[in-house]
Amino acid sequence: MKLLIVEDEKAIADLMIMNLQRVGYQCDYANDGDQAATMLEKTSYDLVLLDIMLPKVNGYELMEYIEPMHIPVIFITAKGSIKDRVKGLHMGADDYLVKPFAIDELLARVESVLRRYHKGMEDISILDIVIHTRLRTVSQHDQTIPLTRKEYDLLLYLVQNKNIALYRDTLYEKVWHDELEGNTRTLDLHIQRLRKKLNWAPHIKTIFRIGYMLEVSE
Repeated sequence: MKLLIVEDEKAIADLMIMNLQRVGYQCDYANDGDQAATMLEKTSYDLVLLDIMLPKVNGYELMEYIEPMHIPVIFITAKGSIKDRVKGLHMGADDYLVKPFAIDELLARVESVLRRYHKGMEDISILDIVIHTRLRTVSQHDQTIPLTRKEYDLLLYLVQNKNIALYRDTLYEKVWHDELEGNTRTLDLHIQRLRKKLNWAPHIKTIFRIGYMLEVSE
């Protein structure tokens, strides 16, 4: 596994590299966002560990560049506020670490993201669709179904939890990485769109006083 560490504090980067290499990861290092973008153009990485506060190109800006590459990202930041963490997750980060962090936590999060990412790399066939997880696309009867990013994320979560009644607040938290706070309109609209685009009204059930369930005959 090859990792790219993007961190402008060299002492922190050196500590991360030393411990990640110790458990078998290959590591490259960039000390600013511009250098990291150049390295990403030339090399294929399995994971990016990305600091937010970077010179030249900051972590949020670099994340916009990384996102279409479908490379998992862990944000690393001194900012511990919920707002900053939620922003990173909304942009597509897979996890985050708040400085200062323990090395054991770093290793555990890296292992967890890589395991989750590679476990999800196989195509999923269910009912009359195929979910191409590497490309984040969905096909039905050999035709690509145009889904937004959130529609795709919502569909994947429903599929991964098929035949389970899912609470609205759980769905919203897992897909939007935020608390529902009583407003279900966004979630309900995305459910309606999935039903229409996939012609899945018989399968995506509304569960009274709970939320939704993808019903699939075993």
